[in-house]
Amino acid sequence: MAMVAQQHHRESSSGSSMNKHQHTHHQLDTGKYVRYTAEQVEALERVYAECPKPSSLRRQQLIRECPILANIEPKQIKVWFQNRRCREKQKKESSKLQTVNRKLTAMNKLLVEENDRLQKQISQLVCENGHMKQQLQTTGVPNADGSFEFVVTTTQHSLRDANNPAGLLSIAEETLAEFLSKATGTAVDWVQMPGMKPGPESVGIFAISYSCNGVAARACGLVSLEPTKIAEILKDRSSWFRDCRSLEVFTMFPAGNGGTIELIYTQIYAPTTLAPARDFWTLRYTKTLDNGSLVVCERSLSGTGPNTAAAAAQFVRAEMLPSGYLIRPCEGGGSIIHIVDHLNLEAWSVPEVLRPLYQSSKVVAQKMTIAALRYIRQIAQETSGEVVYCLGRQPSVLRTFSQRLSRGFNDAINGFTNDGWSLLSCDGSEDVIVTVNSTKNFMATGDPAHSLSIVGGVLCAKASMLLQNVPPAVLVRFLREHRSEWADFNVDAYCAAALKASAYAFPGMRPTRFTGNQIIIPLGHTIEHEELLEVVRLEGHSLTPGDALISRDIHLLQICSGIDEDAVGACSELVFAPIDEMFPDDAPLLPSGFRVIPLDAKSESGTQRTLDLTSSLDVGPSTSTGAAETSSSCNTRSVLTMAFQFPFDSSLQDNVATMARQYVRSVIASVQRVASAISPSGVTPNVGARTSPGAPEAQTLSHWICQSTELLRTAAAGDAAVLKHLWHHPDAILCCSLKSLPVLIFANQAGLDMLETTLVALQDVTLDKIFDDSGRKVLCEEFPKLMQQGFACLPAGMCLSTMGRHVTFDQAVAWKVFDADENSLHCLAFTFINWSFV
Repeated sequence: MAMVAQQHHRESSSGSSMNKHQHTHHQLDTGKYVRYTAEQVEALERVYAECPKPSSLRRQQLIRECPILANIEPKQIKVWFQNRRCREKQKKESSKLQTVNRKLTAMNKLLVEENDRLQKQISQLVCENGHMKQQLQTTGVPNADGSFEFVVTTTQHSLRDANNPAGLLSIAEETLAEFLSKATGTAVDWVQMPGMKPGPESVGIFAISYSCNGVAARACGLVSLEPTKIAEILKDRSSWFRDCRSLEVFTMFPAGNGGTIELIYTQIYAPTTLAPARDFWTLRYTKTLDNGSLVVCERSLSGTGPNTAAAAAQFVRAEMLPSGYLIRPCEGGGSIIHIVDHLNLEAWSVPEVLRPLYQSSKVVAQKMTIAALRYIRQIAQETSGEVVYCLGRQPSVLRTFSQRLSRGFNDAINGFTNDGWSLLSCDGSEDVIVTVNSTKNFMATGDPAHSLSIVGGVLCAKASMLLQNVPPAVLVRFLREHRSEWADFNVDAYCAAALKASAYAFPGMRPTRFTGNQIIIPLGHTIEHEELLEVVRLEGHSLTPGDALISRDIHLLQICSGIDEDAVGACSELVFAPIDEMFPDDAPLLPSGFRVIPLDAKSESGTQRTLDLTSSLDVGPSTSTGAAETSSSCNTRSVLTMAFQFPFDSSLQDNVATMARQYVRSVIASVQRVASAISPSGVTPNVGARTSPGAPEAQTLSHWICQSTELLRTAAAGDAAVLKHLWHHPDAILCCSLKSLPVLIFANQAGLDMLETTLVALQDVTLDKIFDDSGRKVLCEEFPKLMQQGFACLPAGMCLSTMGRHVTFDQAVAWKVFDADENSLHCLAFTFINWSFV
């Protein structure tokens, strides 16, 4: 009993001692406790700051170097570091949980408010419905001619005359009231935006309106920044709204109630060459409410404002209905922000085919409302240190690169005269527009050493085309990943020469061979990966023996956005500019690229779709039921706009203009070929002009391939099931034509992966290119056997991808493929078993 009592007394005393000195007690194997002195703790903390997990040798060295730790056992030192790491981990987890709890609390508050607003909207609709029923049941008083007269009252137009300064405050207060009724009230019937469900990890709650005047979008979200900082960022619209060309504050004066009134002129880029740009003349009102919330609201004013005659010729005046930002501080830090964008973009001024673009609230939501909230959250993450720097670049520098690429591309598409652009006389064809800018220092930066001095100027060739049933995300993703399918390396080399100190050379003067290798190096991305910033290296080798040792690699700075197929209303972009290998933060940029904008509503099915083999290989009308269903669900249109900029010397302007027209036309042809291959509808299903007119449909061909060998026999019923079985087979399966120089006409997914090519480029690959010397020798030896008995087995060997990479395989089997009646030989098939890259 005495021993038990003694042990209990020792545990009780040690427990109380641990509570008082959590950082200075540890237990020895003998059961005794040693109290660390303040000097010992300080010494251990210094080591922990340098190395939180020291090795055994480091701990022994620590005891030797610090005499004050001489009486501490190495095991005690080890336990101290373990406990110290545990305490720090607990502290971080506790802080993280508190942050998540604050976010969830704020999000819950936001959802409760949204639910209350919806309840009010339901009550209002019920009342309006009852009132309408009562009116319908009431008999009207007939006129003399027996008809009934119904008086419809309309509100006054929202535009006000800003010529009277005394009336600006009343306009501002009215704008504030109307904006708040849209942000938190029921002035607009908001509908949740498709595909944007709220949740703890979502950016916010997004809604659009189908019944209001013009187009409108609304967003609510939680941001870990203070209201004043958020207001400062959002008021600088050109920093986050990529389509904003300029925002100029003409007048700013304080209001009598502590607010600020500004008169603003804003210019907005046109997204395509087929439509004019927009401008706004607005009043912006900033005020702090009694509850501490900060409001920035804005609306259009009547009158021309500062619009000059030159601007009036290139811009269409659009209307901004009461819009703005409501920013409320949260307990514990951060803010809840409400964003409303309500515009009338004057759709009458654009061709009818483009009007859905100016009448879609989804487009406004993606380009303005959601973009604003995402930008704020991006800044918040950068401020908190959550963003990892890439290749030594600060996030603000990477963000500036993206903005400059986008702005330069928009400038090229719009070609404003006050920027120095003028239309070059063309050859009578309207498919390609060529403009020229004779500015001496184009896209110059703040550092004169890095400015782009061009003797002649810059020439821009641009065009727009309508695409039918081509998913923008899929098309841009293909253009990004398979640049060799549409780009000319010599043209890229010519544009890159603008960054060199040497004089310009016309394309072809220094012949270069593009190896096909394209290496993409990521630089950064936005918080939801909706935009990627990357460096692309194109490997090239000189064809001149004297320059064989000189690297001809080309580097491009590139942004890619909108490659998520599930995004609603978003456009897809691929914008790039040649850069030097060691490009500075203020390097000059000459952007070119593509922009694909959806014009119609997205299919409600929302299913994830991949590149379909059937849609790429069918020639002629397809009888597949699945293809018909795909066509009906993906019947969409989009407009593709491309612009390419070329620097030129004044003596070579005509030559460069001719080259630019030809290049853009070749790119258009390549894009059309790619679009026909990835279109799921079968509208233009043939893969280029070189496809044989007698080629069977993909489902029929897959059935012939499987019935011609025991290796691929399947119990699947129906041609569609057989095609699916063949397409997803793990071994690479290829088919080649029966010609003097056999070319590949078919490949499953594994075959395309092995060859590192696409269905579009497959017919450019000949059979001899995929084998090395020994493989070609074996194939020649086995070919008579193949033709005699119908199949042949090739031993383990090595083949080559289209990118020049070596591929090993355990075995290859070749066989004849006959038609359905097994009377006519159609092609030869190969399967490569257990292939892998070296």
